[in-house]
Amino acid sequence: MKPFPDLQIPLIPSAAELPPEVSNFPRFRFMGSKFRLLPWIHDTLVGIDFETATDAFSGSGVVSYLLKSMNKEVKANDALVFPSILTIATIANSGTRLEGIDLDLLLESKARLDSERFIRRTFEGIFYTPAELSSLDDLWSGIRRLESPLKRAVALAALLRSAIKRQPRGLFTVSDPTRYQDGRRDLQLTIREHFVEQVDAYNGAVFSNGRRNFVSCGDVFDVQPGSDLVYMDPPYVPLSDDNCYIKRYHFLEGLACYWEGKELMMGTKVRKIAKPFTPFAYRRTAIEAFDKLFRKFADSIQVLSYSSNAYPDLVTLRALMGRYKKTVEVFEKEHRYHFGTHDAAKRNVVQEYLIIGS
Repeated sequence: MKPFPDLQIPLIPSAAELPPEVSNFPRFRFMGSKFRLLPWIHDTLVGIDFETATDAFSGSGVVSYLLKSMNKEVKANDALVFPSILTIATIANSGTRLEGIDLDLLLESKARLDSERFIRRTFEGIFYTPAELSSLDDLWSGIRRLESPLKRAVALAALLRSAIKRQPRGLFTVSDPTRYQDGRRDLQLTIREHFVEQVDAYNGAVFSNGRRNFVSCGDVFDVQPGSDLVYMDPPYVPLSDDNCYIKRYHFLEGLACYWEGKELMMGTKVRKIAKPFTPFAYRRTAIEAFDKLFRKFADSIQVLSYSSNAYPDLVTLRALMGRYKKTVEVFEKEHRYHFGTHDAAKRNVVQEYLIIGS
C-alpha cells in the first residue's frame, strides 16, 4: 500500500511533447542527473501557474534548461563553480556563440608562462596522458584571451564536457589514465577533438526565451527569494555509499576556475580539492537544513525532487514542507539510475518523488 493513497501520479508523455529546445541540451554525465526524468518533470510542472523560477541546486543545468525552454524567467544557482559555468553558457546566455575566429584562437593558443602549465605540472600521470594535460593548459590559455565573459563561459563549458567525456567512467576517482580503455569513441578522441565537437554542441544550445535569466554561484541560503516557483534538488543523504560531488568531480571544479582559490590536497593520489561543507550531506544536520530551506522559500511554490533511497524519508519531508505550505502533493515515478559504464554502476530501482508545496 502506498503511504499516501491520494497521491496524483501523472502519465509520462513522450519526449516529443517536451519543448523543442530541450533536444539541444548537451547532456552532461552527472551523478543524480534528471535528464531521463525530464518528460515526467515537464508533465508535472506544465500544470502549475508560474512565470519566474529558481533552480536552487542547478547541477548539470538540465532542469534550468527545461524551465528556460518553457519560457520562464530562470535564476539558476549552485554552490560549485563548474555547474555555474554550464548554466552561464546555456541559461544566462541568450545569443552569444563562439565564432570560427574564436575557435581558431583557442586551438592555436599555447601555454607559455609557467603559471599557465599548472595542469601538466600538477596532474602528471593522473587522469590523462601528458599530451592531453598540455592540451587542457593550452586551451585554458586561449580562453583567457577571449574578451567576452559569455564566450569564455561557452568555451569553458565545452572544455568541461570534453574533460568528462575523455574519462572512461565520467568520474575523477581513479588516477591511472590507462584503466577502463574499452575502445569507445569518446576514449579514442583527443581532448582537442572533443573540444571542437563540444563548442559546436554548446553553440547549438544557445537560444533566447525573451527573458532575462540569471546565474549565481553560492550557498543556497544566500539565494534571494521571490520567484514564483523554486525547484530544489539538493544532495541526498544516501542509505549507502555517499553523495560527495567534490570526490567525483574535483577535477572539473578546479578546471572551471583553473584552481584559483581552491585548496588543493597534494597529498592525495588524485590531487583532490578540499570538500566544502553542506548540511544536506549528513544525517545529523539534514532535517534542520530542509526545514530552513522550506522556510526560506515559504512564499514560493516549492518543488522538491527527491528519491526513496535517501534520508530523510518521504513522510518526514512532507511534514516539514507542510509547516510552511497549505497543500503538499507528492508525485512519484519508478526510476533506475545508471551511473558509469560498468555493470556494478547500475543502481536498484527507486521511487523518484516530486514533492510540491503550494
